[in-house]
Amino acid sequence: MTEQDPAGEPGERSAQFVQSLARGLSVITAFDARHPRMTLSDAARRTGLTRATARRFLLTLEELGYVRTDGRLFELTPKVLQLGYSYLSSLSLPALAGPHLEALSAQVEESTSASVLDGHDIVYVARVSTHRIMTVSIAVGTRFPAHATSMGRVLLAGLGPEELAEYFRTARLERLTERTTVDRRALEADLHRVRAQGWSVVDQELEPGLCSVAAPVTDGAGRVVAAVNVSMRSGVPGAADPVRRIVPPLLECARRISADLAATRR
Repeated sequence: MTEQDPAGEPGERSAQFVQSLARGLSVITAFDARHPRMTLSDAARRTGLTRATARRFLLTLEELGYVRTDGRLFELTPKVLQLGYSYLSSLSLPALAGPHLEALSAQVEESTSASVLDGHDIVYVARVSTHRIMTVSIAVGTRFPAHATSMGRVLLAGLGPEELAEYFRTARLERLTERTTVDRRALEADLHRVRAQGWSVVDQELEPGLCSVAAPVTDGAGRVVAAVNVSMRSGVPGAADPVRRIVPPLLECARRISADLAATRR
């Protein structure tokens, strides 16, 4: 019987070929924009693997943090970013968000970004930088604790009750500046406020002198799948004036990205 590759095409392999690795990668690359969530049967069919083999690889990827499941459907997690560009390609969010972030950055003359939630952190997937205002350089793949960022607050506010409870059960609310919110009740109250108003502002909780405002990006089903933000130098004594200036165009930017993402998924 002729051996088949992960895509189902027969071919000769070298002695160094590791079939198990190829099969594992075939499971990851089976997820794409048209198939962001799959059942075990879907994964087996798309990879050409048996259900038993596909199940072993999916459960292994879940244990490693690259896949998550609700018990029936499987989907990739942002951790796949660590393997390269495959996650960004399947999500298509960076390509969709880029032009809108550029337009927003030009309008408000500040740096703009998009991120997704990965465990306790946000992960940047797109960025337009006008000038450096942090001590660390931010690029695609940069991670920050969700509790101390405006995009993190938006993404946490979009979680379901069970997911949010699990976050608080496992997250370490580290104090990064003297203004960082580390009290669970205070953070929960802020998340409630974020859900109600539809945006978040975090002033000097991640780094002194840095203020950021974020809004949620949703998919066609209304789920929060990403966040976009505008970051700027913090005013004294607070960030009220920048917020009034930034929020309307930021919300419009998030709305347009959400519409594009929903249209692409359809």
